[in-house]
Amino acid sequence: MGGFLSDLKNGFNRGNISLQFIYINAGVFVITTLVSVFLMLFNLGGASWMEYLELPAYVPQLLSRPWTLFTYMFLHNGVLHLLFNMLWLYWFGQLFLSFFSARHFRGLYLLGGLCGGLFYLLAYNVFPYFIPYIYGSYLLGASASVLAVVVATAVREPEYRVNFMFIGAVRLKYVALFMVVTDLLFVTSGNGGGHIAHLGGALAGWWFAWSLRKGTDVTKWINVVLDWFAGGFSIKLKPKKPKMKAHRGGRADDYDYNARKKQQSEEIDRILDKLKQSGYSSLTNEEKKRLFDASKK
Repeated sequence: MGGFLSDLKNGFNRGNISLQFIYINAGVFVITTLVSVFLMLFNLGGASWMEYLELPAYVPQLLSRPWTLFTYMFLHNGVLHLLFNMLWLYWFGQLFLSFFSARHFRGLYLLGGLCGGLFYLLAYNVFPYFIPYIYGSYLLGASASVLAVVVATAVREPEYRVNFMFIGAVRLKYVALFMVVTDLLFVTSGNGGGHIAHLGGALAGWWFAWSLRKGTDVTKWINVVLDWFAGGFSIKLKPKKPKMKAHRGGRADDYDYNARKKQQSEEIDRILDKLKQSGYSSLTNEEKKRLFDASKK
């Protein structure tokens, strides 16, 4: 058992940010499913306890469970629900990291989920069609976050081609457009709340990519909060003044360092141009490794 957990930990640490989020989603699914099975065995309600983690459409209920605006985006209703979301997150997560950073991915996943949740709440509390269902409706799933990643990538590289079985190469802009139009067509279906959340995630992806093009990172505040939490809630009121250390050859070292950084940046730009023109399969193993290492920085 210890070896299995150690392998999982090593796999998580070695993976890039998209793989780490897949690990988190899968882990949450296994844990919540085991808890539900245990409760059902003792006739203690089974999956009803999940309502305390799912996002309720009824606002007064949400106010008593504000954490659900975050927890819902890591929950899934069954293996297939998890599988399809994680496959899309893996495929487009790798592509996203070819053009954006790991911090962007982390921030956008949460931003997409938040916008999806807010769209869901707004729709159920504004449109008369959803009012009769408001008291017993709950939202769960990573779909809004996944669609944010897809749309952001499509806005960044709309002409980039991806290959689909039985269809062939399709430009990213058409993939994103198809997904958005499909959600619009099914907002009054049995899973209308889910499709509305998808649209919120899509809007978040477009907002992120468009703003970043203008020089503004709308996910920055999310990453600041996450960094603060990761620091163990510690805020240094009186940070120590860094000690200055003099050493010989500093200017030469700085020059060499900047030259290396420039050379590395030019090499990554060359690989990205090759990727855009000829596809991922055209890259050598060394180029794939360099691109992978750069995406983790």
